[in-house]
Amino acid sequence: MSRAGTNVGVPEVVRTPSRFRNPIGKYRLSRTKACTACGKCVEICPHDVHEMKRGRVLTQNHYRCVGPECPARCYEQCPAEALHLRRNPTFDTMGDFRWTPDLLASTWAMAETGSVPPGGLQYRIGDSGGGFDKLRLVLPPEKRPESADDIDVGVELNRRGDHAHRIKIRVPFYGGGMSYGSVSITTMLSRIKAAAGLGTFCCTGEGGYPDELKPYDDHVITQVATGLFGVREETIQRVKIVEFKYAQGAKPGLGGHLLGDKVTPGVARMREAVAGYPLFSPFPFHSVYSVEDHKKHVDWVKAINPQVLVSVKVSTPTDVDMVAVGSYYAGAHIIHLDGSYGGTGAAPDIAKKNIAMPIEYAVPKVHQFLKQEGVRDRITVIASGGLRTPHDVAKIIALGADGVCTGTADLVALECIRCHNCESGRGCARGIASTDPELMNLVDVEWGTRRITNLFLAWRKELLRILERLGMKSIQELVGQTDCLVHLDYMRKK
Repeated sequence: MSRAGTNVGVPEVVRTPSRFRNPIGKYRLSRTKACTACGKCVEICPHDVHEMKRGRVLTQNHYRCVGPECPARCYEQCPAEALHLRRNPTFDTMGDFRWTPDLLASTWAMAETGSVPPGGLQYRIGDSGGGFDKLRLVLPPEKRPESADDIDVGVELNRRGDHAHRIKIRVPFYGGGMSYGSVSITTMLSRIKAAAGLGTFCCTGEGGYPDELKPYDDHVITQVATGLFGVREETIQRVKIVEFKYAQGAKPGLGGHLLGDKVTPGVARMREAVAGYPLFSPFPFHSVYSVEDHKKHVDWVKAINPQVLVSVKVSTPTDVDMVAVGSYYAGAHIIHLDGSYGGTGAAPDIAKKNIAMPIEYAVPKVHQFLKQEGVRDRITVIASGGLRTPHDVAKIIALGADGVCTGTADLVALECIRCHNCESGRGCARGIASTDPELMNLVDVEWGTRRITNLFLAWRKELLRILERLGMKSIQELVGQTDCLVHLDYMRKK
Protein backbone atom coordinates (compact mmCIF):
# COMPACT_ATOMS: atom_id res chain seq x y z
CA MET A 1 0.00 0.00 0.00
CA SER A 2 1.19 3.53 -0.66
CA ARG A 3 3.07 5.58 1.89
CA ALA A 4 0.89 7.21 4.52
CA GLY A 5 1.23 10.75 5.77
CA THR A 6 0.96 12.45 2.38
CA ASN A 7 -2.18 13.34 0.52
CA VAL A 8 -1.43 10.74 -2.15
CA GLY A 9 -4.33 8.32 -2.31
CA VAL A 10 -6.39 10.11 0.34
CA PRO A 11 -10.05 10.27 -0.74
CA GLU A 12 -11.84 13.59 -0.87
CA VAL A 13 -14.54 14.55 1.58
CA VAL A 14 -18.01 14.46 0.07
CA ARG A 15 -20.54 16.21 2.28
CA THR A 16 -23.08 13.53 3.21
CA PRO A 17 -26.04 14.75 5.26
CA SER A 18 -28.31 12.65 7.44
CA ARG A 19 -30.66 10.20 5.73
CA PHE A 20 -33.47 11.38 8.02
CA ARG A 21 -35.69 14.40 7.49
CA ASN A 22 -35.13 15.85 10.97
CA PRO A 23 -31.63 15.06 12.28
CA ILE A 24 -31.23 15.32 16.04
CA GLY A 25 -29.22 18.34 17.15
CA LYS A 26 -28.21 19.82 20.49
CA TYR A 27 -30.14 23.06 20.06
CA ARG A 28 -33.46 24.20 18.66
CA LEU A 29 -34.21 27.65 17.31
CA SER A 30 -37.83 28.77 17.38
CA ARG A 31 -39.07 31.62 15.21
CA THR A 32 -42.10 33.67 16.21
CA LYS A 33 -44.58 35.51 14.01
CA ALA A 34 -42.64 38.69 14.73
CA CYS A 35 -40.13 37.63 12.04
CA THR A 36 -40.06 40.24 9.24
CA ALA A 37 -38.03 38.06 6.86
CA CYS A 38 -35.27 40.63 6.79
CA GLY A 39 -32.75 37.88 6.12
CA LYS A 40 -30.15 39.01 8.67
CA CYS A 41 -29.99 35.55 10.29
CA VAL A 42 -29.39 33.98 6.88
CA GLU A 43 -26.64 36.48 6.21
CA ILE A 44 -24.71 36.14 9.47
CA CYS A 45 -25.11 32.41 10.25
CA PRO A 46 -21.83 30.63 9.42
CA HIS A 47 -23.43 27.17 9.51
CA ASP A 48 -26.33 27.51 7.03
CA VAL A 49 -28.95 26.95 9.72
CA HIS A 50 -31.39 29.41 8.10
CA GLU A 51 -32.62 29.59 4.52
CA MET A 52 -34.55 32.17 2.53
CA LYS A 53 -37.33 30.63 0.45
CA ARG A 54 -40.00 32.51 -1.49
CA GLY A 55 -39.72 35.60 0.65
CA ARG A 56 -39.80 33.68 3.91
CA VAL A 57 -36.96 32.78 6.26
CA LEU A 58 -36.99 29.20 7.49
CA THR A 59 -34.88 27.47 10.12
CA GLN A 60 -34.15 24.35 8.12
CA ASN A 61 -31.04 22.89 9.71
CA HIS A 62 -31.46 23.05 13.48
CA TYR A 63 -28.89 20.30 14.01
CA ARG A 64 -26.09 22.50 12.65
CA CYS A 65 -26.61 25.20 15.28
CA VAL A 66 -23.71 25.40 17.75
CA GLY A 67 -25.65 27.50 20.24
CA PRO A 68 -23.91 30.02 22.53
CA GLU A 69 -20.50 29.15 21.04
CA CYS A 70 -21.52 30.64 17.70
CA PRO A 71 -19.88 34.06 17.19
CA ALA A 72 -22.87 35.27 15.17
CA ARG A 73 -25.57 34.47 17.76
CA CYS A 74 -28.43 35.13 15.38
CA TYR A 75 -30.97 34.86 18.18
CA GLU A 76 -29.40 37.94 19.81
CA GLN A 77 -28.88 39.86 16.57
CA CYS A 78 -32.44 39.50 15.24
CA PRO A 79 -33.87 43.06 14.85
CA ALA A 80 -37.39 41.78 15.55
CA GLU A 81 -36.33 39.55 18.48
CA ALA A 82 -38.14 36.72 16.71
CA LEU A 83 -35.54 34.00 17.37
CA HIS A 84 -35.20 32.04 20.59
CA LEU A 85 -32.59 29.37 21.41
CA ARG A 86 -33.22 26.37 23.65
CA ARG A 87 -31.59 23.03 24.24
CA ASN A 88 -33.27 20.17 22.38
CA PRO A 89 -34.87 17.86 25.00
CA THR A 90 -34.67 14.88 22.62
CA PHE A 91 -30.90 15.29 22.48
CA ASP A 92 -30.44 14.43 26.15
CA THR A 93 -32.37 11.15 25.86
CA MET A 94 -29.68 9.60 23.66
CA GLY A 95 -26.56 7.64 24.51
CA ASP A 96 -24.95 6.82 27.84
CA PHE A 97 -22.01 7.95 29.95
CA ARG A 98 -19.43 6.59 27.53
CA TRP A 99 -21.20 7.58 24.34
CA THR A 100 -22.71 10.87 25.46
CA PRO A 101 -25.19 12.81 23.30
CA ASP A 102 -22.33 15.19 22.45
CA LEU A 103 -20.10 12.34 21.24
CA LEU A 104 -22.90 10.86 19.14
CA ALA A 105 -23.76 14.19 17.53
CA SER A 106 -20.10 15.14 16.99
CA THR A 107 -19.48 11.79 15.27
CA TRP A 108 -22.49 12.44 13.04
CA ALA A 109 -21.08 15.89 12.25
CA MET A 110 -17.69 14.41 11.30
CA ALA A 111 -19.41 11.77 9.16
CA GLU A 112 -21.26 14.53 7.32
CA THR A 113 -18.48 17.09 6.88
CA GLY A 114 -15.14 15.28 7.26
CA SER A 115 -14.04 17.73 9.98
CA VAL A 116 -14.40 18.02 13.74
CA PRO A 117 -17.43 20.11 14.81
CA PRO A 118 -16.93 23.89 14.65
CA GLY A 119 -18.29 24.31 18.20
CA GLY A 120 -21.13 23.49 20.52
CA LEU A 121 -20.21 19.81 20.96
CA GLN A 122 -17.66 18.00 23.10
CA TYR A 123 -15.95 15.70 20.59
CA ARG A 124 -12.86 14.70 22.61
CA ILE A 125 -14.20 12.90 25.70
CA GLY A 126 -17.32 11.34 27.20
CA ASP A 127 -18.68 11.44 30.74
CA SER A 128 -17.77 8.00 32.11
CA GLY A 129 -15.69 9.38 34.97
CA GLY A 130 -12.76 7.10 34.15
CA GLY A 131 -10.68 5.53 31.40
CA PHE A 132 -9.92 7.76 28.44
CA ASP A 133 -12.23 10.41 29.88
CA LYS A 134 -9.74 10.98 32.72
CA LEU A 135 -6.68 11.10 30.45
CA ARG A 136 -5.58 14.27 28.69
CA LEU A 137 -3.02 14.86 25.97
CA VAL A 138 -0.35 17.38 26.91
CA LEU A 139 -0.08 19.58 23.84
CA PRO A 140 2.23 22.59 23.47
CA PRO A 141 0.58 25.94 22.69
CA GLU A 142 -0.80 26.42 19.20
CA LYS A 143 1.89 27.33 16.70
CA ARG A 144 1.59 29.02 13.36
CA PRO A 145 -0.27 26.57 11.10
CA GLU A 146 2.11 24.59 8.92
CA SER A 147 1.59 21.94 6.29
CA ALA A 148 1.11 18.48 7.79
CA ASP A 149 1.57 16.72 4.45
CA ASP A 150 4.92 15.24 5.48
CA ILE A 151 3.59 13.67 8.70
CA ASP A 152 3.29 9.90 8.39
CA VAL A 153 0.25 8.36 10.09
CA GLY A 154 0.69 4.93 8.51
CA VAL A 155 1.35 1.71 10.41
CA GLU A 156 3.46 -1.27 9.34
CA LEU A 157 1.59 -4.50 10.02
CA ASN A 158 4.41 -6.95 9.28
CA ARG A 159 7.50 -6.32 11.39
CA ARG A 160 8.82 -9.87 11.51
CA GLY A 161 10.78 -9.57 8.28
CA ASP A 162 9.48 -12.94 7.11
CA HIS A 163 8.06 -13.91 3.72
CA ALA A 164 4.52 -12.75 4.47
CA HIS A 165 2.97 -9.69 2.83
CA ARG A 166 4.66 -6.40 3.65
CA ILE A 167 1.67 -4.20 4.42
CA LYS A 168 1.52 -0.61 5.57
CA ILE A 169 -1.92 0.86 6.17
CA ARG A 170 -2.29 4.57 5.37
CA VAL A 171 -4.13 5.42 8.58
CA PRO A 172 -3.48 4.10 12.12
CA PHE A 173 -6.74 2.17 12.33
CA TYR A 174 -8.71 -0.58 10.66
CA GLY A 175 -12.25 -1.92 11.07
CA GLY A 176 -12.98 -4.58 13.65
CA GLY A 177 -14.95 -7.76 13.13
CA MET A 178 -18.71 -7.44 12.75
CA SER A 179 -20.16 -10.57 11.29
CA TYR A 180 -22.84 -11.13 8.69
CA GLY A 181 -25.78 -11.75 10.98
CA SER A 182 -24.78 -9.37 13.73
CA VAL A 183 -24.98 -6.49 11.24
CA SER A 184 -26.52 -6.18 7.79
CA ILE A 185 -24.69 -6.84 4.56
CA THR A 186 -25.12 -3.14 3.67
CA THR A 187 -23.32 -2.18 6.88
CA MET A 188 -20.51 -4.65 6.12
CA LEU A 189 -20.13 -3.33 2.59
CA SER A 190 -20.15 0.29 3.74
CA ARG A 191 -17.33 -0.41 6.19
CA ILE A 192 -15.21 -2.42 3.79
CA LYS A 193 -15.60 -0.01 0.87
CA ALA A 194 -14.60 2.86 3.17
CA ALA A 195 -11.57 0.87 4.34
CA ALA A 196 -10.53 0.25 0.73
CA GLY A 197 -10.75 3.97 -0.05
CA LEU A 198 -8.72 4.88 3.03
CA GLY A 199 -6.00 2.34 2.30
CA THR A 200 -6.69 0.13 5.30
CA PHE A 201 -8.61 -3.05 6.20
CA CYS A 202 -11.87 -4.22 7.69
CA CYS A 203 -12.62 -7.56 9.36
CA THR A 204 -15.47 -9.89 8.38
CA GLY A 205 -16.11 -11.11 11.92
CA GLU A 206 -16.99 -14.76 12.42
CA GLY A 207 -20.02 -14.99 10.13
CA GLY A 208 -18.29 -16.12 6.96
CA TYR A 209 -17.19 -14.36 3.80
CA PRO A 210 -20.20 -13.13 1.77
CA ASP A 211 -19.74 -12.98 -1.99
CA GLU A 212 -20.43 -9.23 -1.96
CA LEU A 213 -17.08 -8.67 -0.20
CA LYS A 214 -14.93 -10.53 -2.74
CA PRO A 215 -14.17 -7.49 -4.96
CA TYR A 216 -12.40 -6.01 -1.91
CA ASP A 217 -10.23 -9.03 -1.02
CA ASP A 218 -7.09 -6.90 -0.66
CA HIS A 219 -8.72 -4.94 2.17
CA VAL A 220 -10.49 -7.75 4.01
CA ILE A 221 -9.38 -9.48 7.21
CA THR A 222 -11.16 -12.81 7.51
CA GLN A 223 -11.74 -14.11 11.01
CA VAL A 224 -11.33 -17.59 12.40
CA ALA A 225 -13.33 -17.74 15.61
CA THR A 226 -14.41 -20.53 17.93
CA GLY A 227 -17.65 -21.27 16.05
CA LEU A 228 -15.69 -21.71 12.78
CA PHE A 229 -18.70 -20.30 10.91
CA GLY A 230 -17.92 -19.93 7.22
CA VAL A 231 -14.23 -20.82 7.66
CA ARG A 232 -12.91 -22.39 4.46
CA GLU A 233 -9.52 -22.82 2.86
CA GLU A 234 -10.77 -20.80 -0.10
CA THR A 235 -11.48 -17.72 2.05
CA ILE A 236 -8.15 -17.98 3.87
CA GLN A 237 -6.41 -18.03 0.50
CA ARG A 238 -8.31 -14.93 -0.70
CA VAL A 239 -6.99 -12.48 1.87
CA LYS A 240 -3.78 -10.91 3.10
CA ILE A 241 -4.66 -11.03 6.82
CA VAL A 242 -6.33 -13.75 8.89
CA GLU A 243 -7.43 -13.03 12.44
CA PHE A 244 -7.79 -15.68 15.13
CA LYS A 245 -10.35 -14.49 17.67
CA TYR A 246 -9.69 -16.19 20.99
CA ALA A 247 -11.80 -13.82 23.05
CA GLN A 248 -13.69 -10.53 22.86
CA GLY A 249 -13.02 -7.94 25.53
CA ALA A 250 -16.68 -7.06 25.95
CA LYS A 251 -17.61 -10.64 26.86
CA PRO A 252 -14.58 -12.77 27.71
CA GLY A 253 -15.40 -16.26 28.89
CA LEU A 254 -18.89 -16.10 27.41
CA GLY A 255 -18.53 -16.78 23.68
CA GLY A 256 -21.03 -15.52 21.12
CA HIS A 257 -24.80 -15.84 20.74
CA LEU A 258 -26.83 -14.94 17.64
CA LEU A 259 -30.57 -15.03 18.33
CA GLY A 260 -32.79 -17.05 16.02
CA ASP A 261 -34.65 -14.09 14.54
CA LYS A 262 -31.35 -12.77 13.11
CA VAL A 263 -30.56 -16.10 11.45
CA THR A 264 -32.25 -15.38 8.12
CA PRO A 265 -31.95 -17.82 5.20
CA GLY A 266 -28.98 -15.82 3.87
CA VAL A 267 -27.21 -15.82 7.24
CA ALA A 268 -27.95 -19.52 7.73
CA ARG A 269 -26.56 -20.38 4.31
CA MET A 270 -23.34 -18.46 4.99
CA ARG A 271 -22.91 -20.07 8.41
CA GLU A 272 -24.04 -23.53 7.26
CA ALA A 273 -26.84 -23.48 9.83
CA VAL A 274 -30.65 -23.66 9.97
CA ALA A 275 -32.69 -20.50 9.46
CA GLY A 276 -34.55 -19.29 12.52
CA TYR A 277 -32.46 -21.20 15.06
CA PRO A 278 -30.02 -19.46 17.44
CA LEU A 279 -26.29 -19.96 16.98
CA PHE A 280 -23.62 -20.18 19.65
CA SER A 281 -19.86 -19.73 19.53
CA PRO A 282 -18.14 -21.48 22.43
CA PHE A 283 -15.72 -19.46 24.53
CA PRO A 284 -12.55 -21.52 23.86
CA PHE A 285 -11.13 -23.21 20.83
CA HIS A 286 -11.40 -26.76 22.11
CA SER A 287 -8.22 -27.55 20.18
CA VAL A 288 -6.14 -24.84 21.90
CA TYR A 289 -5.01 -25.08 25.52
CA SER A 290 -1.38 -23.96 25.26
CA VAL A 291 0.98 -21.80 23.23
CA GLU A 292 2.04 -24.96 21.37
CA ASP A 293 -1.58 -25.59 20.37
CA HIS A 294 -1.86 -21.96 19.31
CA LYS A 295 1.24 -22.32 17.13
CA LYS A 296 -0.42 -25.28 15.37
CA HIS A 297 -3.30 -22.96 14.48
CA VAL A 298 -0.93 -20.34 13.10
CA ASP A 299 1.05 -22.95 11.16
CA TRP A 300 -2.18 -24.36 9.73
CA VAL A 301 -3.17 -20.98 8.30
CA LYS A 302 0.33 -20.32 6.96
CA ALA A 303 0.33 -23.73 5.25
CA ILE A 304 -2.86 -22.77 3.42
CA ASN A 305 -1.66 -19.24 2.58
CA PRO A 306 2.14 -18.89 3.07
CA GLN A 307 2.12 -15.10 2.61
CA VAL A 308 -0.76 -14.33 4.95
CA LEU A 309 -0.34 -12.08 7.98
CA VAL A 310 -1.70 -13.57 11.19
CA SER A 311 -3.47 -11.43 13.76
CA VAL A 312 -4.40 -12.78 17.18
CA LYS A 313 -7.33 -11.12 18.94
CA VAL A 314 -7.46 -11.64 22.70
CA SER A 315 -9.22 -10.04 25.62
CA THR A 316 -7.26 -8.51 28.50
CA PRO A 317 -6.79 -10.92 31.43
CA THR A 318 -4.23 -10.09 34.08
CA ASP A 319 -1.59 -12.18 32.29
CA VAL A 320 -2.24 -10.56 28.91
CA ASP A 321 1.47 -9.69 28.64
CA MET A 322 2.33 -13.41 28.67
CA VAL A 323 -0.39 -14.06 26.08
CA ALA A 324 1.12 -11.40 23.83
CA VAL A 325 4.68 -12.73 23.96
CA GLY A 326 3.36 -16.27 23.47
CA SER A 327 1.54 -15.13 20.32
CA TYR A 328 4.75 -13.61 19.01
CA TYR A 329 6.67 -16.85 19.49
CA ALA A 330 3.79 -18.78 17.90
CA GLY A 331 4.39 -16.76 14.72
CA ALA A 332 1.77 -13.98 14.87
CA HIS A 333 2.42 -10.65 13.17
CA ILE A 334 -0.27 -8.67 15.03
CA ILE A 335 -1.43 -8.93 18.64
CA HIS A 336 -4.89 -7.37 18.87
CA LEU A 337 -5.80 -6.44 22.47
CA ASP A 338 -9.54 -6.00 22.95
CA GLY A 339 -10.53 -4.18 26.13
CA SER A 340 -13.71 -4.24 28.14
CA TYR A 341 -15.32 -0.99 26.97
CA GLY A 342 -16.14 -2.17 23.45
CA GLY A 343 -18.87 -4.32 21.96
CA THR A 344 -22.22 -3.42 20.49
CA GLY A 345 -25.50 -3.20 22.36
CA ALA A 346 -25.63 -7.01 22.24
CA ALA A 347 -22.75 -7.35 24.76
CA PRO A 348 -23.99 -7.81 28.34
CA ASP A 349 -23.12 -4.98 30.74
CA ILE A 350 -22.23 -7.39 33.55
CA ALA A 351 -19.40 -8.76 31.39
CA LYS A 352 -18.27 -5.42 29.99
CA LYS A 353 -17.98 -3.83 33.42
CA ASN A 354 -16.64 -6.67 35.54
CA ILE A 355 -14.42 -9.15 33.68
CA ALA A 356 -11.70 -7.92 31.33
CA MET A 357 -8.99 -5.41 32.14
CA PRO A 358 -9.56 -1.88 30.78
CA ILE A 359 -7.56 -1.36 27.62
CA GLU A 360 -5.64 1.62 29.02
CA TYR A 361 -4.11 -0.72 31.63
CA ALA A 362 -3.48 -3.65 29.27
CA VAL A 363 -1.64 -1.79 26.51
CA PRO A 364 1.23 -0.32 28.58
CA LYS A 365 1.61 -3.65 30.37
CA VAL A 366 2.03 -5.49 27.06
CA HIS A 367 4.19 -2.75 25.55
CA GLN A 368 6.66 -2.80 28.44
CA PHE A 369 6.83 -6.60 28.65
CA LEU A 370 7.49 -6.95 24.92
CA LYS A 371 10.27 -4.38 25.25
CA GLN A 372 11.80 -6.31 28.14
CA GLU A 373 11.65 -9.48 26.03
CA GLY A 374 13.41 -7.66 23.18
CA VAL A 375 10.65 -8.27 20.63
CA ARG A 376 8.57 -5.07 20.77
CA ASP A 377 9.79 -3.91 17.37
CA ARG A 378 9.00 -7.32 15.85
CA ILE A 379 5.23 -7.35 16.43
CA THR A 380 2.43 -4.85 15.80
CA VAL A 381 0.19 -4.05 18.77
CA ILE A 382 -3.38 -3.09 17.89
CA ALA A 383 -5.83 -1.92 20.56
CA SER A 384 -9.63 -1.82 20.62
CA GLY A 385 -12.44 -1.65 23.11
CA GLY A 386 -14.12 1.72 23.63
CA LEU A 387 -12.09 3.95 21.31
CA ARG A 388 -14.53 6.66 20.25
CA THR A 389 -12.55 9.68 19.08
CA PRO A 390 -9.25 10.66 17.43
CA HIS A 391 -8.09 11.81 20.87
CA ASP A 392 -8.74 8.30 22.24
CA VAL A 393 -6.60 6.99 19.38
CA ALA A 394 -3.74 9.34 20.23
CA LYS A 395 -3.99 8.44 23.94
CA ILE A 396 -3.84 4.68 23.44
CA ILE A 397 -0.91 5.01 21.03
CA ALA A 398 0.91 7.14 23.60
CA LEU A 399 0.29 4.31 26.08
CA GLY A 400 2.04 1.82 23.79
CA ALA A 401 -0.19 0.65 20.92
CA ASP A 402 0.89 0.97 17.28
CA GLY A 403 -2.64 1.45 15.99
CA VAL A 404 -6.28 0.79 16.80
CA CYS A 405 -9.23 -1.23 15.64
CA THR A 406 -12.58 0.57 15.36
CA GLY A 407 -16.11 -0.74 15.72
CA THR A 408 -18.88 1.23 17.38
CA ALA A 409 -17.65 4.52 15.88
CA ASP A 410 -18.31 3.10 12.39
CA LEU A 411 -21.90 2.34 13.36
CA VAL A 412 -22.40 5.76 14.94
CA ALA A 413 -21.27 7.30 11.64
CA LEU A 414 -24.25 5.48 10.11
CA GLU A 415 -26.45 7.27 12.70
CA CYS A 416 -26.62 4.63 15.42
CA ILE A 417 -28.21 6.19 18.52
CA ARG A 418 -26.95 3.55 20.99
CA CYS A 419 -30.39 2.15 21.79
CA HIS A 420 -28.78 -1.21 22.77
CA ASN A 421 -31.19 -3.38 20.76
CA CYS A 422 -28.50 -4.86 18.50
CA GLU A 423 -29.27 -8.47 19.43
CA SER A 424 -32.80 -8.42 17.99
CA GLY A 425 -33.61 -8.97 14.31
CA ARG A 426 -35.92 -5.97 14.13
CA GLY A 427 -34.51 -4.22 17.20
CA CYS A 428 -32.28 -1.82 15.26
CA ALA A 429 -34.76 0.77 14.08
CA ARG A 430 -32.07 2.38 11.92
CA GLY A 431 -31.26 -0.78 9.98
CA ILE A 432 -27.59 -0.97 10.95
CA ALA A 433 -27.44 -4.07 13.16
CA SER A 434 -30.37 -5.79 11.49
CA THR A 435 -30.80 -8.71 9.12
CA ASP A 436 -34.44 -7.86 8.45
CA PRO A 437 -34.81 -7.29 4.66
CA GLU A 438 -37.01 -4.21 5.13
CA LEU A 439 -34.82 -2.52 7.74
CA MET A 440 -31.56 -3.34 5.93
CA ASN A 441 -32.69 -1.17 3.02
CA LEU A 442 -32.71 1.90 5.27
CA VAL A 443 -28.93 2.10 4.74
CA ASP A 444 -27.69 2.79 1.22
CA VAL A 445 -24.21 1.39 0.64
CA GLU A 446 -22.83 4.45 -1.14
CA TRP A 447 -24.22 6.78 1.52
CA GLY A 448 -22.78 4.57 4.27
CA THR A 449 -19.38 4.38 2.57
CA ARG A 450 -19.14 8.15 2.29
CA ARG A 451 -20.21 8.66 5.93
CA ILE A 452 -17.60 6.27 7.32
CA THR A 453 -14.94 7.66 4.98
CA ASN A 454 -15.70 11.22 6.10
CA LEU A 455 -15.53 10.24 9.76
CA PHE A 456 -12.09 8.72 9.44
CA LEU A 457 -10.82 11.57 7.28
CA ALA A 458 -11.81 13.85 10.18
CA TRP A 459 -9.95 11.52 12.58
CA ARG A 460 -6.90 11.58 10.31
CA LYS A 461 -6.98 15.37 10.11
CA GLU A 462 -7.20 15.69 13.91
CA LEU A 463 -4.37 13.20 14.44
CA LEU A 464 -2.20 15.19 12.02
CA ARG A 465 -2.98 18.32 14.04
CA ILE A 466 -2.04 16.58 17.30
CA LEU A 467 1.24 15.26 15.88
CA GLU A 468 2.08 18.65 14.43
CA ARG A 469 1.50 20.25 17.85
CA LEU A 470 3.80 17.66 19.42
CA GLY A 471 6.48 18.28 16.79
CA MET A 472 6.38 14.68 15.58
CA LYS A 473 6.83 13.56 11.99
CA SER A 474 5.14 10.16 12.33
CA ILE A 475 2.57 8.35 14.42
CA GLN A 476 5.32 5.88 15.32
CA GLU A 477 7.09 8.60 17.33
CA LEU A 478 4.07 8.77 19.65
CA VAL A 479 4.12 5.06 20.57
CA GLY A 480 4.75 4.63 24.31
CA GLN A 481 5.28 8.34 24.95
CA THR A 482 3.38 8.45 28.22
CA ASP A 483 4.93 11.84 29.03
CA CYS A 484 2.45 13.22 26.47
CA LEU A 485 -0.39 12.24 28.84
CA VAL A 486 -1.68 13.35 32.22
CA HIS A 487 -4.33 11.71 34.40
CA LEU A 488 -6.72 14.11 36.06
CA ASP A 489 -6.67 12.19 39.36
CA TYR A 490 -2.91 12.63 39.66
CA MET A 491 -2.48 16.21 38.56
CA ARG A 492 -1.14 18.51 41.24
CA LYS A 493 -3.65 21.06 42.44
CA LYS A 494 -2.32 24.49 41.75
